[in-house]
Amino acid sequence: MPTENTHFKHFLTADFVPHEVFTPEDFNDEEIMLEEMTHKFVMNRVYPALGSIEDQDFAVTVRLIKEAGELGLISADIPEKDGGLELGKISASIIAEKMALGRSFSITFGGQTGIGALPIAYFGTEQQKALYLPKILSGETVAAYALTEPSSGTDAMSVKTTATLSECGTHYILTGEKQWISNSSFAGIFIVYAKVNGQEFTAFIIEKQYKGVSIGQEEKKMGLKGSSTCSLILDHVKVPVDNVIGEVGRGHVIAFNILNIGRHKISATSLGTAKRSIELAVNYANERLQFSQPISSFNLIKNKLADMAIKTYASESSVYRTAGAMQDGFESMKETNGSLGATIARYAVECSINKVMSTEFLDFIVDEALQIHGGYGYMSEYEIETLYRDSRVTRIFEGTNEINRILIASTLLKAYELPDEKRNVDEGTLQQEKQTLQIMKNLYHAAIGAVRKNDLMNLNQEQETAAFIADLAIGIYAAESAILRTMKAIQVTGEVKNNLKICYTKVFVYETSQLVAMKALGILNHLGDDETFSRTAGRLIMSSQEDTVELKRYIADAIIEAKKYVS
Repeated sequence: MPTENTHFKHFLTADFVPHEVFTPEDFNDEEIMLEEMTHKFVMNRVYPALGSIEDQDFAVTVRLIKEAGELGLISADIPEKDGGLELGKISASIIAEKMALGRSFSITFGGQTGIGALPIAYFGTEQQKALYLPKILSGETVAAYALTEPSSGTDAMSVKTTATLSECGTHYILTGEKQWISNSSFAGIFIVYAKVNGQEFTAFIIEKQYKGVSIGQEEKKMGLKGSSTCSLILDHVKVPVDNVIGEVGRGHVIAFNILNIGRHKISATSLGTAKRSIELAVNYANERLQFSQPISSFNLIKNKLADMAIKTYASESSVYRTAGAMQDGFESMKETNGSLGATIARYAVECSINKVMSTEFLDFIVDEALQIHGGYGYMSEYEIETLYRDSRVTRIFEGTNEINRILIASTLLKAYELPDEKRNVDEGTLQQEKQTLQIMKNLYHAAIGAVRKNDLMNLNQEQETAAFIADLAIGIYAAESAILRTMKAIQVTGEVKNNLKICYTKVFVYETSQLVAMKALGILNHLGDDETFSRTAGRLIMSSQEDTVELKRYIADAIIEAKKYVS
């Protein structure tokens, strides 16, 4: 790993240097081979079967899950002592990104490898791991995650499903209904959350074969039509006491930590879909002739392609920076025999940041890709129409982006620390961007100061303030990730070979700073017209030192020539 001790630093209080972050350019030979293998599996095995998958021929889906298991793709993120390959969070992110090309299949796969397998792998007993993990990792048994209920979505702790200990004390009796459960039609086991005695939130393993378990009809969804989404109905289901995961009343530790990892996996999958959308858009633009020339030669189309690629670069930089930091954290945990829950929780903010940013970037990118297709993009035989529908749910599941914003802001406010002493910004390449980043960080600290001074600490009530703090943190993390990645690449191969990265970074940091500044001015009066906050926001409002129009044309030309996203 080319990173050092980053898990003891926080991006809002400390300055990072390039060698402290992981970037896609740091992939080792094993990770590159994994990337190629996953891509080949999806394109050779999954992609040709998408017609059957979209028609809900679930026998095809189940067969492909088994094939993925045989290749070791399901077990990549599982500890070696539990039968997994323990390849780490970077490899897991690579797999998730490449699996995005499988569209609905990627949802089935993600449910299997993440929220289905990880509760048992991370929090289960040795007996539970021995009994269930081998078949999950081989793909022989499909797993599903059952948390959401008709009356409890974002408010997960308000579940109505009950678990009552039997008089003999050998099993719990579970009754309730879970809603919108992925993989439910063909899952063999379910990770189910219920309240013991109506109060103690607890996780259970339930087998489909248990008496009283039934599955509802397939939901008719807007997108992801090839994934299974049904209700799980529990009618006095007897569940052995040995099937409690973790401790009774401590199910929230499992649920929230698994969701943190799930959010990061969604960000990687969204990145993969964004890249595919760019590829579809640029190839269509190169082939579509209007006024006797390809529409990719028109500057407004170029502007769209550039904006799509710029956002993808920032998302990619952030996703793999977080993957590298999490991998460092897990390795440190093993060395020190640390707490798994505490280790995952340490990256909760970054996971939510990636989830919000990558899914909203994806919706922008897939919308622009469809626009480039014109009327053809509205036709169902074109892949971009499917991606447009499929992408919409990513801002909803694993916690809506609204609740993730509140989680980001409330977590940051609760754990707030004053920044470290700032060092002078180095001169040279990206000096302006590094100075802008520092002003954005100053704005964040000024915002927290204004929130405290004006008694706006209840972010469950002050949700507009929470959204601003979250958006500011997202912008800072993404801008810093892009800057550090570009600087690291320059240190290795020089400026000339990384001119495209430099252009991506300059435009992204400038446009992000302007967006943040406008949001700051919009909330200024609510924060009491704080002088420090107002002055700092004003410093961000500036014209670019670069001709961003020309930078975007340069970026677009690179995409058009490559016929896909490149960095």
